[in-house]
Amino acid sequence: MALLSSIKSAISQRMINIPGYRTKDPILLIESDDWGSIRMPTIEVYDKFVDNGFSLADSDYNRLDTLESNDDLTALFEVLTSHTDGHGNHPVITANTITGNPDFIRIKESDFQYYYFENVITTIENYKHRDKVEELWKEGISQGIYRPQFHGREHVNVIRWMEALRKRTPEIMYAFDNKTTFSGEGDYNFMEVLDYNSLNDLNSMKSSLKEGLDMFEDLFGYRSKSFIPPCYAWDSNIEDALVENGVKYIQGLIVQSVPTGKFGEYKRKYHYMGSKNKLGLTYLTRNCFFEPSLTRANDPVGDCLKRIDLAFKWRKPAIISSHRINFIGSLVESNRTQNLKFLDDLLAQVLKKWPNVQFLSTDQLGDRITDVK
Repeated sequence: MALLSSIKSAISQRMINIPGYRTKDPILLIESDDWGSIRMPTIEVYDKFVDNGFSLADSDYNRLDTLESNDDLTALFEVLTSHTDGHGNHPVITANTITGNPDFIRIKESDFQYYYFENVITTIENYKHRDKVEELWKEGISQGIYRPQFHGREHVNVIRWMEALRKRTPEIMYAFDNKTTFSGEGDYNFMEVLDYNSLNDLNSMKSSLKEGLDMFEDLFGYRSKSFIPPCYAWDSNIEDALVENGVKYIQGLIVQSVPTGKFGEYKRKYHYMGSKNKLGLTYLTRNCFFEPSLTRANDPVGDCLKRIDLAFKWRKPAIISSHRINFIGSLVESNRTQNLKFLDDLLAQVLKKWPNVQFLSTDQLGDRITDVK
């Protein structure tokens, strides 16, 4: 069985690199999701959940992930600026960012009848050790090592979360009172933002996307050219709202999870590197993974290098998926320190093996593929 699984994995890795855009240049991107979003507020809240019998052991996100801190960004930037490609560019994190989070106070004041959100800057101001985060974001942008792109207005399925809150089960109310959307019911944390109960929900989702994209411009001073649907789940009918609001590229995997109206059940739709839809949106597909906090791989650097090598042999850009959780140390400091050592090693080995590699951000690659001048 292990041999069969290995063969299937090898075939799959090659299949995702066969169709679509090719380039003679070795191009490397790091796409990182979830920046700006809340998860587990503090280690004290985590301990409260555990003490009250909530099972968190199976969820690395609830155990390790929280809003990025001053130290998280400073440490990450130190690693990125210590490496430079032959064109004078540092590696860049395409930081797929949430622009808002639930406003727990106002939602409660409405007796859970209405959903309200707050700007991510307000969230940051209410968390300790985040007083320099906005400044660091801007510093990273100016240095060309941190390139925010749009990930959603919030990282919670508003419709389903509000439905759950109105039922007021002890588990959901305990989570709410501790200012998290963790549900206490398995790993169902309402993260699938664009999943729906019926097609009637699409209008509110389109409004959320428009509002979030406008907030993104206000926050960073430019329109986001790309969008990564949370959890890789979306209905193609929302794509017109993206195009109307300036999005040109959709990040994702080779497989799009298309909602069916029932949680956990999806249809599959396939995309390849550089393919377009009828609206002109271009799909950029991830083909490499650096997720040491999620996979518990024995050799996260070696595994990622193998995929990079395969991408370059097929003349594909190496698009690395590496979620924010890998660089966060506020809950478990060793998570950040160990993974940044891995990242440092990965980048050093990339530059040694491919000295002509080019570090790009997602929007830069999209512009290159579509020949935007």
